Amino acid sequence: QVQLVESGGGSVQAGGSLTLSCAASGYYVISKCMAWFRQAPGQEREGVAHIDSVGKIQYTDSVKGRFTISRDNAKNTLYLQMTSLKPEDTAMYYCAAKNVCWRTEYNYWGQGTQVTVSS
Repeated sequence: QVQLVESGGGSVQAGGSLTLSCAASGYYVISKCMAWFRQAPGQEREGVAHIDSVGKIQYTDSVKGRFTISRDNAKNTLYLQMTSLKPEDTAMYYCAAKNVCWRTEYNYWGQGTQVTVSS
């Protein structure tokens, strides 16, 4: 049974930093396609950062230069380092994982961790 468990969310002031973690069980993060998504109240879920099987990384424009996605294969954990946080980064953040990289759908999702940025 695959489980993705996010942690590290919280409340910070604008300009602050947080690091989100996504611990995987029943699933090996090495050489897999994984991503961080976020969803703010009343808005659609959006992809924030994606890492593919060979480590190629993509970010949505609004977080480029501020967020960093990475994975620790030994800890079987995906991370999202967030710096220079803005109030518009406030959302529930989810990690997601695919079984097959070339497919568009993500097969597994975590329960989410809340990030709140105050001005």
